[in-house]
This record gives sequence, C-alpha cells and structure tokens, in this order.
Amino acid sequence: MEIRRAIAMSFIPIQEILAGKHEDQQVGVRGWIYRKRESKKTIFLWVRDATGVIQAIVKEGASAWKEAQEITIESSVALHGTVRKDDRAPGGYEIPTQKMSILGLAETFPITKDVSVEFLRNVRHLWLRSKKMNLIMRIRSEVLGLIHCFFRKRGFIEISPPMFITSACEGGSTLFSTKYFEGDLFLTQSAQLYSEVLIYSLEKVYTCAPSFRAEKSRTIRHLCEYWHVEPEWAFADMDDVMSIEEDLLNYVCHEIVEQCSQELQQLGVKAEKLLEVKKPFPRITYKEAIERLQKKGFDLEWGEDLGFDEEKELAEDFKGPFFVFDYPREIKAFYCKTYRDKPEIAMSVDMLVPKVGELTTGGAREDDKEKLIKRIEESDLRVEDYNWYIDLRKYGTVPHVGFGLGVERLLMWMLDLDNIIDAIPFPRTIRRFFP
Repeated sequence: MEIRRAIAMSFIPIQEILAGKHEDQQVGVRGWIYRKRESKKTIFLWVRDATGVIQAIVKEGASAWKEAQEITIESSVALHGTVRKDDRAPGGYEIPTQKMSILGLAETFPITKDVSVEFLRNVRHLWLRSKKMNLIMRIRSEVLGLIHCFFRKRGFIEISPPMFITSACEGGSTLFSTKYFEGDLFLTQSAQLYSEVLIYSLEKVYTCAPSFRAEKSRTIRHLCEYWHVEPEWAFADMDDVMSIEEDLLNYVCHEIVEQCSQELQQLGVKAEKLLEVKKPFPRITYKEAIERLQKKGFDLEWGEDLGFDEEKELAEDFKGPFFVFDYPREIKAFYCKTYRDKPEIAMSVDMLVPKVGELTTGGAREDDKEKLIKRIEESDLRVEDYNWYIDLRKYGTVPHVGFGLGVERLLMWMLDLDNIIDAIPFPRTIRRFFP
C-alpha cells in the first residue's frame, strides 16, 4: 500500500530542481540510488532519474533514517523533502529528506565490483543505466528526430520497407538467411530497391530502419545490425546527392549543438568540431584518392576497394567530412549507373569522416533496362529474382539517386566514441549477440 501511494504521488524531474525552479519548495523525487555515503549521523544519497542526479540528505532521527540505512545502490526510491541551494552539493542543490519509500530494494549491484570493458559489455542491460550511456542515448534520440525533421521539411515521404527479402541488394555473401514457413528468406541489407519502387509514386522518399549485414568484420566501426537512413528521389543527379548530404550533416551537427549542449559538455565532446561542419565539403575522385594513398606508402592500385585503414588515412588530409566519388564499376553494386562515355566508372560517391571512414554511400541508379540486366548477369545474380525491379525500368523510367547513412557511425564520429557498439543500445557484432 505504501509503495502504491508513493507511485501515485506527484514528482518533479530532477533537471527542473537543478535548474533552480523549486528552491525552498517541498518536492517529491523518484528514481534510483546512484551513489551512497554514510557517516554516523548523516547519510548522503545521490538519486538519479532520467533527467539528472541530485543529492538527498537524511539525518539521524528523521523518519527516513531507517530506509536510508537499508537502501542499496540501484534501489528504486521515492522521497520527499524541501529543496535547498548548496554550492557544495553536486549540481548546486540538495534535498534534506523527511520521507522515503523504497520501491524496489536492489541486490548488490555487480558493476560496483568490476568495470572492465569486457565485463560492461556482458552486462549491457545494466550498463545502459550509466550516465555515459544515458547521455549517448539521449543524443541518439535527438539525432534521429532531426533526421526525420530534415527530410520531412524537404518534402520526403517516410516509407516502411520489408525486413524479409528475397534477393540481395548488396553482396550475397553478407546476407542473413532465415526460415520463412516452408521456405527461406533473408534479412534486409538495405531498403534501397524497395524505396525505388515508391519514387514512381511519391517521387521523394526516405526510410529509417534496421539493416543487417553478415560481414565477418571485427573493426570498431562494424555492426551486424544497424540503423540505416536511406533517401531515394527521382529527377536528380550526382550533384544533388552530394548537396543534400552536405545539408543533412550540417543541419544535424548544428542543431545538436543547440539542443544538446549540456549532454555534449558532459561527454567531453567539443561543440566546435560540429559547428565547423559547413558546405561545400571537399570532393576528390577515386583516382585522386588512390594517388594520395600511394604517395603515403599504401600498396594500392586502381580498381581496388578502399578499406578502413585507407579511409582513415585519407581523412587525415581533410580533418572533416569529404567526398570520394567516381569509383570503378567493378567494385560497386549492380544497380550503380555508369557514365555513358566512361562505362568503367560508376556514378557512386562516399562521404568519409575522420576516425570512422565511410559515413554514407550513394549515387545514381541505373535507369536503363538493358544495362541493368547486363549488370545483374555480370554480378552472377539470377535475373528472374529481380524481374520486379527490372519492371521499374520498363514503365516510365527516370533518372534517380539515393544514399545510405549509418546512424551509429554518425554518432560514433559526432561523439568521439571509441567503438561503434556504444552508439546503439544492444549491439550485434560477429562475436556479440547477448543480451
């Protein structure tokens, strides 16, 4: 009954108290015990909720003294007291507590004993309570909201692609297969092919949804399941792709500084880096990239794909976002359009950033039916699996473009994260799929 009454009462978000809105007022706060320190006659409790952490003080003889003695780290609690300003307290305010209810008494919290990187990954379900992960997840939410806002302001319609697919968009070797009743299907690598269907109706569309890649990569920037932002639109060319990518990154970076300044500061992220993102971004061709890398000592020839090490090294020349475009056709997917006077070159472009490398991949899509069929055959794919996709070129084909942006890579770069697994709540990699 006591717990039920505590839950039903009115409570103030801690952030409001720390903002000075309730000084000398009686308030109720509920959350979890973040830290605890005891002396003979005083118990200090740091209570956290979703918005912040505040210090609560319980004096010997107070009605809350028994509960304060009993309570443990990560126990859930509801408490009441009068807010007092105190510059010595974390955040500048504290709550001398008159009343406290323990909602859920926690057992000994394991993270207080072991904080090794591997251990924290094993108890991800508990580590998500940490201040660092709280801040990252808050910024992640804002970034996703800004991405949606950006595309909707520009007339893009959000669509919902299937997660089960019948044929590959990228390489067949990176497909996850799954039983589907009596047959087999695959988890989507990209919404692109299905998004192209919708441009013939809606012209400008975008998706923000999970994609799955069965890549046996063990780098700090690879996930097997990640969130993929993919716009596709009709009547556009390569310049349009690069221009809207510049606009998107500029918008997200500048707005996140405006909306999440405190979170960035607490994470130690320098806002200046994000504010320096301004269009136009530097642009170099794949050929120029190869020449730069050769001068740096890389044993790389024209026609070879750029890996993580090569992309990181190139990024050292630019210090911020930049484009590499006009890749060899042979290292790009079958749907990439080629130049009519240079059929060996694909109209493909990647945006790269320091420390992370490739952030986006996009370009023009092949809109000629016969050329598309030829590329499917050259890629050792079955034409019949793509008949529906080929149909799009039969009935009113148009020049069209698109790109894909990895949300976690964007966050990794923006927040200077050491590993991409901290940019998503529950990372899935070649070695990690628990919890």
